[in-house]
Amino acid sequence: MEDAQDKTTKEMEIDLLALAKKLWQARRFILKVLAAGFIAGLVIAFSIPKEYTATVILTPESQSTASGNMGSLAALAGVNLGNAKSEDALASPDLYPDVFRSTPFLRGLFNINVKDAKQGMDTTLYAYLKNHQKGAWWTHVLKAPDALTGIFSSGDPVSNVTVDNNSRVLSKKEMSVIEVLHSRLTVSSDKKTGVTTIEVTMQSPEIAAFLADSLISYFQSYIINYRTQKARKDLAYAEMLYEEAKADYYKTQANLAAFIDGNMNVVSAKFRTTQERLQNEANSAYTVYNQMAQQLQMAKVKVQDTTPVLTVIQPAIEPLSPSKPSKKMILAGILFLSFLAASVWIIRKDLWNLVVADNTRSYP
Repeated sequence: MEDAQDKTTKEMEIDLLALAKKLWQARRFILKVLAAGFIAGLVIAFSIPKEYTATVILTPESQSTASGNMGSLAALAGVNLGNAKSEDALASPDLYPDVFRSTPFLRGLFNINVKDAKQGMDTTLYAYLKNHQKGAWWTHVLKAPDALTGIFSSGDPVSNVTVDNNSRVLSKKEMSVIEVLHSRLTVSSDKKTGVTTIEVTMQSPEIAAFLADSLISYFQSYIINYRTQKARKDLAYAEMLYEEAKADYYKTQANLAAFIDGNMNVVSAKFRTTQERLQNEANSAYTVYNQMAQQLQMAKVKVQDTTPVLTVIQPAIEPLSPSKPSKKMILAGILFLSFLAASVWIIRKDLWNLVVADNTRSYP
């Protein structure tokens, strides 16, 4: 048994040496293929448009600290906010990447105005992603049938249009832009520290930095609107009750004053009873009015308490060098594939004989 294994090992070594010798003999052919691959790699590497990545790092304010500060201010005003913690869905930074990937959030970025002074461009993000994206030459070849079809279609070209973000119906063009925008936004969140990293990749370094900076303001307003939605509704309701209580209190005060002024010299049990009743109504209205005033102040503090604050650790800086494509990696990959293809072509007969021999051994 051991002799058979040794014999098989020696045969494999002999075969490998023979294959290596055959490759060495065909080294000129391999060098030609590598040269052709090198030229093809250069063409491909320089045909792919450059892309620039701007990075922003931010962290949310600690909710417990914010609640403590607002609670102290509320205590000075005689208002008790309680110790209830925020339980809304977006309280955790872990969900921030999901927010950036959501269709409503990406669609809300369409109407952001972007500029590129070098290219003299001033348009919306939607029009920029739809009409001003460069592509490699082969992408134009692949899209030629669609371009010919579009010539005979009645659709108008996309310009500085305003997209209706409130519509629930998405067109094919909007879906394609959302997919492009989704691929150009990278958001990651550290569960331990809560630090969120946002990367924006665009073909223009100026637009990449501007959009990364605009994302912070848009994202903060998006989170604020979501987080404070219930608190703002409670505030509006408290303001309505406060105004009603205020009007009722002023009305009861006016009724009491009018009754007293109209009965200055009257001394009777009926007068005293009516005056006491009006006084009690005024006191009761004042109590309600005072309580509504406190509720209103508490609602205002609650809105401020639930408003998140994002601290920017690393602001957006216009990138100086492109992040894509990596010309070295493209050249290395194409050279490797060229060498592999040339080697397989040279030893194709040996590989075929090896396959036939294995089949013969399997089925004697």
